[in-house]
Amino acid sequence: MGQHQFEIAYVFEYFYRLLPSLKVTLLIVGSSIGLGTIVGLLVALPQLYRIPVLRRLSQLYVSFFRGTPILIQLFLFYYGVPEVLKLVYVDLTRTPALFFVILTYSLHSGAYIAEVIRGAVSAVDRGQVEAAYAVGMNGFQAFSRIVLPQALSISIPVFGNIVIGNLKDTSLAFTLGILDITGKAQTMGTLSQRFIEIYISLAALYFIISFALQKLFDRLEKRLLRHEPAAAKDSLVKISFLRKDVAASKWRRKEAQL
Repeated sequence: MGQHQFEIAYVFEYFYRLLPSLKVTLLIVGSSIGLGTIVGLLVALPQLYRIPVLRRLSQLYVSFFRGTPILIQLFLFYYGVPEVLKLVYVDLTRTPALFFVILTYSLHSGAYIAEVIRGAVSAVDRGQVEAAYAVGMNGFQAFSRIVLPQALSISIPVFGNIVIGNLKDTSLAFTLGILDITGKAQTMGTLSQRFIEIYISLAALYFIISFALQKLFDRLEKRLLRHEPAAAKDSLVKISFLRKDVAASKWRRKEAQL
């Protein structure tokens, strides 16, 4: 490293040379967040509906993936899963490392997304759901019209942080030989010995993507919040109507008793 003087021109050169490997990074992020959302929903449901055994298992799952470093999880799945499956005569020795990377990041993200879903749904006032049932909505209508819009507006900022955190965590995938942007940077640095220029380029690339994602989720959050006042107003009208109807029923019962 000390044999080369720092040159800014190499920063721009390496930045463009890293771009082709960006598709691998985005593939890992997109796949793991998509699968992680499905996993997170399945894990959150037993906790929301308080299903006894499944609730304990989901809590254990969340505790494990949130309580252990993702690098350790990568090694456990990459080296451990094939050895375990050999016991049932399933050979995964030729399975690409990218499969284990996406699997690990999906399960890791799923644990965090499960907590986001659980927290967002639990934050919605239960009284609104009961009022929705009272005005004739079924379970799906109550969830889609009352719970989901509010839960989305609550969860979007945290979900955005999970996506950005997942993007930064992919920098560890190169430890399994994945040539994402970090793996490519490591390879170029070894060959050129210009680590400073390369890692400045790498940091700039991560920053640009993270900044773009942050702006995207900020706009999405504002878009959801823009419709929230109207939705809240509509809910208040329905609840007010329900209260008046209940009061009128009580008055009629009292009048009948007289």
